[in-house]
Amino acid sequence: MSTFAAAFTMHDSDFTLTSPLSDPGVSERPLLALTIVWHPDSARIGEQYVGDAGMLELNRYAPQFSRPGHEGLPLGHGGISREPLRFTRNRDDEVTIALPASRMTVDLNGRAVEGSVRLDADAVAAGQILTLGRAVVLCLHWMNCLPKDNPVPGLAGVGSAAIALRDQIRMVAPTDLTVLLLGETGTGKEIAARGIHALGRRSADRLVAVNMAALNEALAAADLFGAAKGAYTGAQAERRGLFAEADGATLFMDEIGNAPPSVQPMLLRVLEGGDYRPLGAAQDRRSTARLIAATDQDLDSASFNHALLRRLEGFTIQLPPLRARREDIGVLIVHLLGKQGALPPLPARLVTEIACYDWPGNIRQLGHTLKRIALLVENGGTPQLEQLVRMAPVPPSSVARLVAEAAPASSALSAGPRRKPSQLTEQDVTDAMVASDWNIQAASRMLGISRPSLYKLLDTHGEIRWAEKIPAEEIARAMAAHGDDVTRAAAALRTPTESLRREVRRLVV
Repeated sequence: MSTFAAAFTMHDSDFTLTSPLSDPGVSERPLLALTIVWHPDSARIGEQYVGDAGMLELNRYAPQFSRPGHEGLPLGHGGISREPLRFTRNRDDEVTIALPASRMTVDLNGRAVEGSVRLDADAVAAGQILTLGRAVVLCLHWMNCLPKDNPVPGLAGVGSAAIALRDQIRMVAPTDLTVLLLGETGTGKEIAARGIHALGRRSADRLVAVNMAALNEALAAADLFGAAKGAYTGAQAERRGLFAEADGATLFMDEIGNAPPSVQPMLLRVLEGGDYRPLGAAQDRRSTARLIAATDQDLDSASFNHALLRRLEGFTIQLPPLRARREDIGVLIVHLLGKQGALPPLPARLVTEIACYDWPGNIRQLGHTLKRIALLVENGGTPQLEQLVRMAPVPPSSVARLVAEAAPASSALSAGPRRKPSQLTEQDVTDAMVASDWNIQAASRMLGISRPSLYKLLDTHGEIRWAEKIPAEEIARAMAAHGDDVTRAAAALRTPTESLRREVRRLVV
């Protein structure tokens, strides 16, 4: 008899729920958090409940949501049920959400849910978007620290990742250490650089910025270090370089991974002692510029001067991608749209889709999309996220070709070009689910649609079933036939792995 089959016939004490307060080492466990992503009262966006209780009850009147230094308030909205929504956490950091016996609609990641749902620790870490009463949007996630007021100009966010990023910036800013900012495109590396400069001792001087990828190979040395009169054809006068311009201030070198190879040894020398020699000059000059560099490349594996890399790593900060800080979507919407003026009224449905989307272009892409949304709303339009983030149209070919071009599963599978759900056939959906080992997140990225959109396509699919609609005996047979391997059983049952994993856990409790 398989492990699942045995568990199917009896209760397993490992699933007994206990208060985490009685467990040893509880301080090392993450805290369970609920962050308000959207609320009819926009002043509430970004407020949080953070706790470590074994069970949390959420209704219109409790718990209290707050931000550092402010009094807490319950959600309060009339669309929230008086009957509690219950969150129960077990010793394996699995969280079960039990819905109230009320008429309040509850969506999880854009899909209506009923009864109860169980989430493993990784799912909570990825951020789960709850929409209550079609009005209030919350993110369920972990926090590795308590909420903290540690502002850095331009860097909005209330989750652990945002707090840690600001802590690192505030720590290194008062020093003269060279800082290397790492992160995907659009994660805010230049904003972080400006924050370091603004909080440092050199803030009275301007930040000198250069895009290393835009430097001309032939003139890069002159651009950076200057040139004597006559050093090259057309040099009619002595030329000051960027290191001279930033003397006593801060020099930000963006896209450092694209620095021309010819200037990398020169950069190493100036980093080692501050000395450099302008092109064609007879004597060295000295710069006291504080250096901040940024890249979205893996410099260890690139054709980059490794000695220079070691010098750049005086203090390294890794900026998280937006998909790893889903709880910050609401405050980022307020922050980015606030620059445009009054916050436009956005439907909770749209905010849910925004929060569920993975944003491959990160905060930069979100900002551009929000500008288009605001323009549509101001002119009486109805924004459709599928259209606003759509890239070039996909040729009328099968998803199999997109899958063949995607990265291995270990690198999270490349996202396909954006598509409308109406463009997809049932076979397209099936091909993507098969190629992604029946993982909804990976399949949605291949198809170029959001997770909520894929949920809708799966709801109406003629061949794919949700596990909760499959008889328990059929699930038990599939699990036994495949050695309790959920992925293989899901493929045999033609059901998403997430759905099957939840159903298996429900059946063995």
